Amino acid sequence: MMRTLLFSFAVSSLAFSEAPKLPGIGEAMQQMIAQQEVAGAVTVVANKNSILHLEASGMANIGKEQVLSVDAMVWIASMTKPITGAAILMLQDEGKLDIADPVSKYLREFAALKTPSGKPANLTITQILTHTSGLGEAGGPKAQDAQTLADLVPIWLSTPMQFEPGSQWKYCQSGINAAARIVEVLSGMSFDEFLQKRLFDPLGMTNTTFYPSDTQWAKLATGYAKDKATGKLVVVSPRGDFGKRGRPPQGNGGLYSCAKDYTRFCQMLLNDGTLDGHRLLSAEAVKRLSSVHTGDLPCGFFQREEFGSHGKNYGWGIGTCVLKEPHEGLADMLSPGTFGHGGAWGTQAWIDPKKDVIYVLMVQRANFPNSDASPVREAFQKAAAKALGK
Repeated sequence: MMRTLLFSFAVSSLAFSEAPKLPGIGEAMQQMIAQQEVAGAVTVVANKNSILHLEASGMANIGKEQVLSVDAMVWIASMTKPITGAAILMLQDEGKLDIADPVSKYLREFAALKTPSGKPANLTITQILTHTSGLGEAGGPKAQDAQTLADLVPIWLSTPMQFEPGSQWKYCQSGINAAARIVEVLSGMSFDEFLQKRLFDPLGMTNTTFYPSDTQWAKLATGYAKDKATGKLVVVSPRGDFGKRGRPPQGNGGLYSCAKDYTRFCQMLLNDGTLDGHRLLSAEAVKRLSSVHTGDLPCGFFQREEFGSHGKNYGWGIGTCVLKEPHEGLADMLSPGTFGHGGAWGTQAWIDPKKDVIYVLMVQRANFPNSDASPVREAFQKAAAKALGK
């Protein structure tokens, strides 16, 4: 059996150094590199307990001829959101909150928030983590000057709400950051300190941080964008609102990480909250994280016609996107109930509990029309599924 043969090449999640490789994935990534879609890519395929594939392709920096390493760090952007959801559910496991609670129970300033119709907003924690809150976004000079998550709260509340809570799905950065602020209020720690103590240290995620050290900055893959006129990749500067001390630890997209680290997080979720004999989340918490809380609302980044009009195929969990029904293209190898998240610069992580498969893709490409629908993600997942015989 293909699956049996593949398992013979698998290694423990603690033994990344042997770097097993599945056939076809590296070749698929080299095609994407040749087409100037990305400069390089780190790909991981894993299951609950083993790494089935770990490979780096291409360059970390084209101009410097720096080859990409499997240990390269990248800005993972919105792949921070599932980690924020996990942090909230850790507090629920401890009985400190319930995701059905009103946000105002923990962030008192929210008690005065009104909807567009003038009604009390009464936002719930579930709504702010599923992009159904309608909360306004933080922008402008005041947001750029913010040093803490607490500094951002009055900016969100001074911005008019976008719609009546629960009436639609609209991607909302401020809601996720409000959830991170709740973690701070209930834990007595800054959000970065909480994640370090409760998640990153226990999982051995040694290169995941809001604030990379000088050594970690040196390991960061360069970001690129595709020049529309020439079709060539050009260097883009790192985002100035993330990564530096003195900026808030933003739960919506502030983390830097590497493929190995994020795979550890995914394995913990696939194992119903445990890894290497240590429990970080209850099985019920993982179920909450990965279940649809948005009913029949169209969700996600495939709603537009150019991306297939697949809004009904997706729902939203607690900081996660959930595939309700597979569709053609890059979701046709996934099972119903697959969950995960992408990032603005093309990074991806998806967990298929039914097939016991994790797909992690680390790239740094700034201007994909839709990073979730990128040709790189599709090429990777198709090659991986073919190699796995799925």
